[in-house]
Amino acid sequence: MISNGKSGICLIRKNINGRLFQTAYGELAALGVDPVEKKPLYHFHPGSSILSIGTNGCNFRCDFCQNWHISTAETPRKQTTPAELAAEAVQTGSTGIAFTYNEPTIWYEFVYDCAAEFKKQGLKNVIVSNGYINEAPLAELIPLIDAANIDLKGFTEKFYKETLGSLEPVKRTITALYESGVSVEVTNLLIPGKNDDEQDFESMCRWLASVSPDIPLHISAYFPAYKSTIRPTEPETVIRMKKTAEKHLRYVYAGNIKNENNSSLCPHCKTVLVRRSGYEVKSFLKTNRCPGCGKQLYFCV
Repeated sequence: MISNGKSGICLIRKNINGRLFQTAYGELAALGVDPVEKKPLYHFHPGSSILSIGTNGCNFRCDFCQNWHISTAETPRKQTTPAELAAEAVQTGSTGIAFTYNEPTIWYEFVYDCAAEFKKQGLKNVIVSNGYINEAPLAELIPLIDAANIDLKGFTEKFYKETLGSLEPVKRTITALYESGVSVEVTNLLIPGKNDDEQDFESMCRWLASVSPDIPLHISAYFPAYKSTIRPTEPETVIRMKKTAEKHLRYVYAGNIKNENNSSLCPHCKTVLVRRSGYEVKSFLKTNRCPGCGKQLYFCV
């Protein structure tokens, strides 16, 4: 229950005289034009740029949050409209818009209206989310969404309880997005002593492969942030987990470590599909078929 004059943990839903208001509609705490690979999305229009926005707040409380300055506190916000953002996307040569930086589901009303405007103008919609959302609002939003990166934080309820969340709704979201034809990728941030148990990790990879072995998995090394002072993830751990994931999944990428080759290869003939060096990207794809063997691939180009 939220007392009168108080907000929920998300910061932006407030009880004002017994009515619940969403207090950040159309108000931006962050805006930029990013490489789509930064979301990270490696299989959705590789090499393109995307307008990226966020507001304050989150429905989780992660001690290791990397965007804690906007997810845990209110900061100055700039007012905007869906039409203004669509015009900016066109002006900046963006392929569309990414709802990112903070959790997009908490300002669902604006995300929905903005996505509808972008869809109407033939632009793309991306969500970067923890996936913790009820089925009905997700089903309403999915027809407007072209791509999603879902942060699968771990694979135990114990770990999710520390974030104030739960695992099963996140699994349900990933499945629903994939089965609806959304281009889905998944990120897992490896935190020493928290979610890096190898058996749990392999169980996660097996489950993801049961949805589809084509879903790309981004395994990222953790660095201390916000309230967390746990030591950084060793690069060797990320590489070892990547090899484990590759037993089950066709596309696995290692993030936040130096000198790791994150080029995309055809899982059938190993032709280089997209060459990456940091955010320098060279795509050899003209369609979603391999230029080497001609087989269909899990890419949107």
